[in-house]
Amino acid sequence: MEPAKDTAGRFDHLRGALRAYPPLIWSFLYFFFLLTGYYVMRPVRDAVAASNDPAMVFPPAMVEWFAARGVDLGEFQIQALFTGTFLSMLLLQPVYGALVSRFPRRVFLPVVYLVFIACLLGFYVAFDVDMPGRGGAYFIWVAVFNLFAVSVFWSFMADIYTDPEARRLYGFIAAGGTVGGLLGPEITSRLVSQLGVGNMLLVSAGFLALCLVCILRLGPWARQRERDRGNLADDEAMGGRVLEGLRRIAADPLLRALAFLMFFGVGVGTLLYNEQNAIVREMTAGNPAAAEQATAFFSTIDKWINWVVLVVQVFLTRTLLIRFGVAPLLMVPALAILAGFCVLFASPLPMLVAVVQVLTRASEFSLSKPARETIYTRVDREARYKAKAAIDTVVYRGGDLAFAWLHKLMAVFGSSGVFAGGILVAGAFTASAWRVVKEQAKLPADRH
Repeated sequence: MEPAKDTAGRFDHLRGALRAYPPLIWSFLYFFFLLTGYYVMRPVRDAVAASNDPAMVFPPAMVEWFAARGVDLGEFQIQALFTGTFLSMLLLQPVYGALVSRFPRRVFLPVVYLVFIACLLGFYVAFDVDMPGRGGAYFIWVAVFNLFAVSVFWSFMADIYTDPEARRLYGFIAAGGTVGGLLGPEITSRLVSQLGVGNMLLVSAGFLALCLVCILRLGPWARQRERDRGNLADDEAMGGRVLEGLRRIAADPLLRALAFLMFFGVGVGTLLYNEQNAIVREMTAGNPAAAEQATAFFSTIDKWINWVVLVVQVFLTRTLLIRFGVAPLLMVPALAILAGFCVLFASPLPMLVAVVQVLTRASEFSLSKPARETIYTRVDREARYKAKAAIDTVVYRGGDLAFAWLHKLMAVFGSSGVFAGGILVAGAFTASAWRVVKEQAKLPADRH
């Protein structure tokens, strides 16, 4: 009967938290709406990456320019998309830094989401009229959206909750996103063949509009938390230099360790993603309904990932964070991913690639990410919004770019060559996780 008692106690705690922490409800809904909207659009992005039609992905002039020089752009599709994404991040990071430095939170958070909604409406038109090159622009935009929107969400959560509260509640808040991650692919897989790709973007825009409502409702708790920390100018602009986040990463050992953890974590994910993409491109080659087929396949993968994440978040994340802190949540996924790459090196079967992909992303969302986000509750506001944003965007997409091209080189030696290199990357990821565990232990229990 002990497991039943433990489960009952866990849900009693959740009911008590809902009564004691009204912002928990809005935080849960915010992440739910955000990831539902994202997972409606994500399978469309993945289908673009796996497309065998370069004219849909890239502008005709770009395709012709490379063809005139003997380069088939379709052979470098993923690498070109990741390069464009990284360059976009470099251009947008100063813009984000300027927003954070010059405008209070009540202004720049809604502005960020209004811009995202406007972009989705623009892409709806582009897909509706079959605009050439729409796929590449959309792929890059979704990558930018994912990192900025999710990074801002967790920065906002760190404004609202203390470190002890984060350890108790972040698992439940993250579960809101996981439920959204289950609903989003389900909506897409059921409706994309009936409504078409373009109309799915309108569905995403509707969920982002609901995020705006949650931001406005959570504002008072964020301001109160800043006052509790002794920051009387709680909702004023932070000021400082636009590129302050990158300077802080270079100077702070903890932020630097978090940046390395992000870089190598992206590395293992990118190597797996590219192998999976090659499988899907081969699977859908010559199929007139390739876009819909690929979108449905990626929706299925996303659903499996989010079911695993939901179970772990509900039954493990909170307990591990409260009893042991961040160490097991960072180290266990790293060691599991290292083991997964060793298995793939020995037997690089397509089904095993999918299984390790589920393991990698599920452990990131259910364990590693909540652990990293609790660390940010113990640092200052500039680190939460500026350094964290730089890690979650520039460092993340820099890793994407580096490992996308590295994959192209390793693929010459076949899947076994890719996964042999992946073992080294997973080893560096594990070492970075250990470094973060050591550095965060030097922080006070709650700096504020």
